[in-house]
Amino acid sequence: MRKRKFVVTTDSNHGRKVYPNLARDLVLTGVDQLWRADITYIRLRDEFVFLAVILDAFSRRVIGWALDRNMEDELTLTALRMALSRRSIQPGLVHHSDRGSQYASKDYTDLLKANQIDISMSRKGNPWDNAACESFMKTLKYEEVLRNEYRDLAEALASIPKFLEKVYNQKRLHSALGYLPPVEFEAQLTAKNLEAAARQLIA
Repeated sequence: MRKRKFVVTTDSNHGRKVYPNLARDLVLTGVDQLWRADITYIRLRDEFVFLAVILDAFSRRVIGWALDRNMEDELTLTALRMALSRRSIQPGLVHHSDRGSQYASKDYTDLLKANQIDISMSRKGNPWDNAACESFMKTLKYEEVLRNEYRDLAEALASIPKFLEKVYNQKRLHSALGYLPPVEFEAQLTAKNLEAAARQLIA
């Protein structure tokens, strides 16, 4: 049996600017008000690869992700670019992450600022500040990763995106969402908003 190994994915010992925690005071009423970002490692047979994800905090939906052999700045940037391409950004959106160097990089923070997204980071030594992302990562590990022993990056790339997009986003039920999957929850929310807007026009 292989010895269990762990990989540290957060390097907060850097000289890059760290931002205050804006997320803990937010009261969410809809999607695209708070995004949560994190990185985890995936163990393959002979190496580790790294997954960066961005979740919509209100709907729990995975809106951006990237999987690669290293966790350099480009990993998180790829996930962020995916999220930006999929969502409609409104003023006041907050992006929350840990204090890791990837999220504090100039390229990453510049991209957030260019899209008028407010930057929020966890307090020093406080993992609970991003507990929602930690919970998602545990779900990913238990329901997908630990059930499959990926031989290489190609196998992981063939399987993990399907779990994120087809299983987690479209099928997995969440008690916090009224036992709906994220995609269906967002669809119902959109329908309700459109109905409310139509009533206002009639009134």
